[in-house]
Amino acid sequence: MIGIVIVSHSKQLALGVRELATQMVQGQVSIAVAAGIEDSENPLGTDPIQVYEAIASVFSDDGVLVLMDLGSALLSAEMAIEFLPEAQQQKVYLCEAPLVEGAIAAVVAAAAGSNIRQVMAEARGALLAKATQLGVIISPLSVVNENIAVRNPEFPTKEIRLIVSNRLGLHARPAAQFVGTAARFQSQILVQNLTRNTRLVRGDSINQVTTLGVRQGHELVITATGSDADEALEALRALFANNFGEDNVALNSPPPFHHQVTPATHGELSGIAASAGVAIAPVVHYQPTHITITEYHVDDPEAEWQRIQAAIHTARQEIQAVFSQASLQIGDTEAAIFDAQLLFLEDPVLLEAAYGRISDHHINAEAAWQAVVDEVATSYRTLEDSYLQERVDDVVDVGQRVLRLLAGNALANLHLDEPSILVATDLTPSDTARLDPTKVLGICTTSGSATSHSAIIARTLGIPAVLGVDAQVLHLADGTLMALDGESGKAWVEPESHILDLLAAKQSAWQTAQQEARATAHQPAITRDGRQVKVFANIGSINDVQVAVASGAEGVGLLRTEFLYLDRISAPTEEEQLEVYQAIAQVLDNRPLIIRTLDVGGDKPLPYLRVGFPEANPFLGWRGIRFCLDHPELFKTQLRAILRASVGHQIKIMLPMIATVTEVHAAKVILGEVQAELNQAGISFDAAMKVGIMVEVPSAVAIADQLAAEVDFFSIGTNDLSQYVMASDRTNPRVANLVDALHPAVLRMVQQTIQAAHAAGISVGLCGELAADILATPILLGLGLDELSVNPQSIPGVKQAIARLSIVESEAIVASALQQDSAVHVRELISTSVIPPA
Repeated sequence: MIGIVIVSHSKQLALGVRELATQMVQGQVSIAVAAGIEDSENPLGTDPIQVYEAIASVFSDDGVLVLMDLGSALLSAEMAIEFLPEAQQQKVYLCEAPLVEGAIAAVVAAAAGSNIRQVMAEARGALLAKATQLGVIISPLSVVNENIAVRNPEFPTKEIRLIVSNRLGLHARPAAQFVGTAARFQSQILVQNLTRNTRLVRGDSINQVTTLGVRQGHELVITATGSDADEALEALRALFANNFGEDNVALNSPPPFHHQVTPATHGELSGIAASAGVAIAPVVHYQPTHITITEYHVDDPEAEWQRIQAAIHTARQEIQAVFSQASLQIGDTEAAIFDAQLLFLEDPVLLEAAYGRISDHHINAEAAWQAVVDEVATSYRTLEDSYLQERVDDVVDVGQRVLRLLAGNALANLHLDEPSILVATDLTPSDTARLDPTKVLGICTTSGSATSHSAIIARTLGIPAVLGVDAQVLHLADGTLMALDGESGKAWVEPESHILDLLAAKQSAWQTAQQEARATAHQPAITRDGRQVKVFANIGSINDVQVAVASGAEGVGLLRTEFLYLDRISAPTEEEQLEVYQAIAQVLDNRPLIIRTLDVGGDKPLPYLRVGFPEANPFLGWRGIRFCLDHPELFKTQLRAILRASVGHQIKIMLPMIATVTEVHAAKVILGEVQAELNQAGISFDAAMKVGIMVEVPSAVAIADQLAAEVDFFSIGTNDLSQYVMASDRTNPRVANLVDALHPAVLRMVQQTIQAAHAAGISVGLCGELAADILATPILLGLGLDELSVNPQSIPGVKQAIARLSIVESEAIVASALQQDSAVHVRELISTSVIPPA
């Protein structure tokens, strides 16, 4: 592949350009820097020997392109070439293209497989593209005719046209999948909305793709130029064919009632009905910390760029944490909102603009970042499509997060002493995802809409919400009694007794209706041909178990115990854990409770336990059972608490991240030691308590027969198993679409695990997100799973799906599904199978 050399008087400038260019192509192109001189008094300058060494370090028979800044840089480059052997001299090209724009254009072209002439043409044409964007006319004579050669490369441009069938078009989640898929390929992907006659935009820019304003029925043209153009277009075509994994019936769509309510009568506030339900509670104001930005001149632009890079890195970690927590509370589908936020931080157009403002105008990082975020926000606000206009909330959410980090401000926490109604100007998606429905009984804001991501999250959490009310509510004193009706879009401040009586009656009727709707969920899930499949709940807190039982859970198939260990300065004590485990078991009233031992480390570190070194690949690192075996006292404390809680309850232990039989043996030895200590102390526990393992690592599938001989049950974690089987990080938006548990490769792993478990006479469940996907229910039944464990909200739907199916039908679907070549084709197969309607 072609090598790139950057020659500059300023070492900091050259390193900054290299870093920016490297990010554009994820390190696929070799880039060397020859910049500055070894003189502490006057470090600006160029050295021919440095240039020679740089060329030699990236030399390729495909060619080396040398980009230079001013004056002596050209002389140094020309002299450096003379030091090379004559055969190599013929393959080194000096290019007069602008340093920053030229380097970016050159590396992108090189990564796409272009030859040296095409790479030079792209570099030289970079200034023309910038000038066009700024509305500046450049004489065509100033651009070398080789730019035309790009239009006729050895890789011709391929094109497809597609009609968008998604109900809401390319909103945040499908746009994130589109960009993540486009970025996987070396080819340059461009996309145009033919229906709206937009310009062509970059397929790897989340903001440019989203602001195309693509809605259902719009026609797009997608072009790809490069060595893998066909593969890229086919991957994008598959996304559209699969509706980006979405049903065309909107999940958690705005309530069917009217949004524009009748004018308010005396004592009422009128707003937008955004999330159904009645709330009566004192108000608490929420005001996020305002960040004031001052623009000032900086002498070291590179240092400012590094500050932005550091803030973006931390922001990415914070958003991933929000995504993980939101996945537990509202499920992966709605939590995917935050995938788009992650891509915003990686948007090359945004990063280039921020870098350009810092380097060209020598302004501070905060001012540069605010300026580019404002530009993107404005581009959303000017869209004709009102739904897409509302996506500006996500842009502002991410922008403010980075600004807060640049300013060194801590993340604002909302601590409520009693259940309350939250009053605010607006809530960001991140704010809303952090709310505790047991403490925040309702939401009342002066702005927002029923289709905003914040409203969607509120509906998923079951928090009644009235938005867009008069700003007078912002002047209410904390503790003022408020009532709101999320169905009519009205709120009352210090409501009179007859209003409270009416609302209490409505609240009671609504709760009765909900209970009736859930009534069937409390019945066993039995297929049409008589097979019962247990449906358990995945929970991550005490609050979740109440919801699970009310939703018809037959037990808890996965208690994630991490919540006990996070957001603390020290590990929870044995007594603290015992109290929680007993409380959860008490609510379950002798239903099974499977407690997964601590699953942190690597990507989920505990701040009070120092790892000692950063891990390059945390998902392949020191996590799960590996972490616990290396912290035996921490492990023993948890095991003691679980054992002590087991008296009089159906509690089972489950070990996470098991990859070897040796790990099971080691864990059982420690468990035996704890049991012996409790016996010696005369403390009771269930001596017959069952021990199982999570099957989420391919090695565990390969030796499932050996593992089955060691434990009492298996639980398959398809979230992790899918990413390990497909070698794709499910938190990385660029490859997350590969992590599909319905891929035949993953399904075959699941089948192999179930067969090994049943051959050994032990039960096997599945607790990954796949279990809640009703489309996948016939596959899971046909594979022979004994139980499914899902988020509490999904239990009624899963039970209904099971009741509509038969094992015979499901086994036939599985036999065909295992022979498919992609997850897309598996989904198509299920969709076209004859399954009785609900």
